[in-house]
Amino acid sequence: MVDFPEIVNIPLAKWIDKAMDWLLLNLDPFFDAIGFIILKVVLAFENLFLFIPWFVLIPLAGLAGWKLVGKKRSGVTFMILLFLVGSFGYWELAMRTLSLVIASVFFSLIIGIPLGIRMARSDRAQAIMKPMMDAMQTMPSFVYLIPALMFFGMGKVPAMFATIIYAVPPVIRLTNVGIRTVDKEAVEASKAFGATSRQVLFDVQLPLAKPSIMVGVNQTTMMALAMVVIGSMIGAKGLGMEVLLAINRIEVGRGFEAGLSIVFLAIIIDRITYSFSKTKDK
Repeated sequence: MVDFPEIVNIPLAKWIDKAMDWLLLNLDPFFDAIGFIILKVVLAFENLFLFIPWFVLIPLAGLAGWKLVGKKRSGVTFMILLFLVGSFGYWELAMRTLSLVIASVFFSLIIGIPLGIRMARSDRAQAIMKPMMDAMQTMPSFVYLIPALMFFGMGKVPAMFATIIYAVPPVIRLTNVGIRTVDKEAVEASKAFGATSRQVLFDVQLPLAKPSIMVGVNQTTMMALAMVVIGSMIGAKGLGMEVLLAINRIEVGRGFEAGLSIVFLAIIIDRITYSFSKTKDK
């Protein structure tokens, strides 16, 4: 009597499998094109970071910490952290990881900011997209690896695809919130002076919403970095692969070094991206 009745059975798994089979059968060229574009962007960032010598990139990180964060101490800290990553022997892997994160954020912003603007300008769009954002943020990140593998196989592209899905919700949400919280009097004043809807958006709403949008960029970046280890399970080379190998071989020191390297990158990226929103507030 306490068991759930077997007659009530919703075959959701079968429906999803059929939908995936249909997508693979009918949209295979589309996914090949998407995968080609993603791969080219990732390789472009990877080649850039691997081309810049360590003795150039470390001072650049220090300069960014000084000028963007606004403290010389931050610049020195960034230089020390990057130097430690290199001293662990993970410089090349760290650059590969950084390229994956930046490429993921690049695509997330291209997708997320327009969707956030759409949500802000339409209550109906917000009502439809808000539950989708909730599902994307609460769904276990491992689930995203399944369709990514089916669409793109193993390698960097499926890892990027899963990372983008996981990381894009914050920038969508905070773009929406930022535009909706813009002072209505400023919007009405611009309309009174004859501004078009496009001018109101680009000249009033987006500039005033920049602090909120940049916080969204910060959160999206950190969520992309959080997918590093998970992405390594499907062939994304980088620091995540070192953590995964250390787990498989039970090498505590190796895992600790790779984990610290990820933490150091996270600190640098977090401080730099957050500084943009803080600067705009001033």
